[in-house]
Amino acid sequence: MVLMNQVSTVHLGLIQMTCQESTPDNLEKAITKIRDAADRGAQIICLQELFRTLYFCQEEDPKYFDLAETIPGPSTQALSKIAQEKNIVIIASLFEKRTAGLYHNTTVVIEKDGSLLDIYRKMHIPHDPGFYEKFYFTPGDLGFKSIETSLAKVAVLICWDQWYPEAARLASLQGAQILFYPTAIGWSVDESPDNNKCQYDAWKTIQRSHAIANGVFVASVNRTGPEKDIDFWGGSFVCDPFGEILHEAPHHEEALIIASCNLREIDHTRRTWPFLRDRRIDAYEGISQRFLDS
Repeated sequence: MVLMNQVSTVHLGLIQMTCQESTPDNLEKAITKIRDAADRGAQIICLQELFRTLYFCQEEDPKYFDLAETIPGPSTQALSKIAQEKNIVIIASLFEKRTAGLYHNTTVVIEKDGSLLDIYRKMHIPHDPGFYEKFYFTPGDLGFKSIETSLAKVAVLICWDQWYPEAARLASLQGAQILFYPTAIGWSVDESPDNNKCQYDAWKTIQRSHAIANGVFVASVNRTGPEKDIDFWGGSFVCDPFGEILHEAPHHEEALIIASCNLREIDHTRRTWPFLRDRRIDAYEGISQRFLDS
C-alpha cells in the first residue's frame, strides 16, 4: 500500500475514444492518448470501460471469452510501463479471466511506480437488449472500496454501478475523494431523439447526484462512436462536490478531458451541506433488503 502524500489539487485525465476490432490497436491508441494526457499535466488518467475491445456484450457468443486476459497480464504490463515512464496513476477497465470459466469486468489501479495497486470488479451486472453482460461477467466479490493512491483516495465504480446510490455512498464512507466511472453506454440506433435526450440527461443527473449527496468529485468516462446497434454517446465529464460540471466532452467525437480538482473543496462543501453528519444510521436497517413487503 502506498501512503498518500496529501495534495490540494489533482489533475485528472479522461480518455474518451472509439474502439476497433483489433485489440492491439486499441491498446496502442490508449497508450498514445495516455502520453498526451500526461504531457498536458494529467496525474490520474482513466480509460473507458473495456477500452481494449469493441463492446462485445451486444450479443451472446462464447467466442468473445477469448478476449479476456489475466490480471496481471499483457495489458497491465503495458500500462504499468507507461505509468512508471510518465509518473502517473492509471485507471483501466479490462475483461478479466480469473480462471477457466470465471470472468469479471474488472478495473485496475496502477501506481506511479508501475505497481498494480488494487483492482475493482464490477458489482452490478446488467442484462438488457444490447447489454447482455450476465452472459460474460460474474458479479464482483471485492465489494465497494476506497483505494489510497499517492495522489488521492479514489473509488472505481463501473458503468451500471453508476445508477446505484448505495455504491457511491459506501465508497465515499470509506474516504474516497473522487469517484471514477469507466463506462460504455449509448443510444440504440432505433430510439427517438427525444428518448435519447432523456436517457443521457438521466445518466448525467444520477452521477451528479452522487457527487452532491456525498460531497465528492465524480469523473465519468464513456466511449464514443457507433458499434453495431449502439451509438455510444460520449459525453464524458467531471463534476465537483456540489455537482457542478467542470468539463464535459462532446457526444460524437474522441476527446481528452483535463480537469483540476481542488480536494479542499470536499471539506468546504460538506461543512455547508453536512449530509454525512445528519444521516440517520439508526433508521436504515431496511436498506439491505430486496424489498420491504408490507
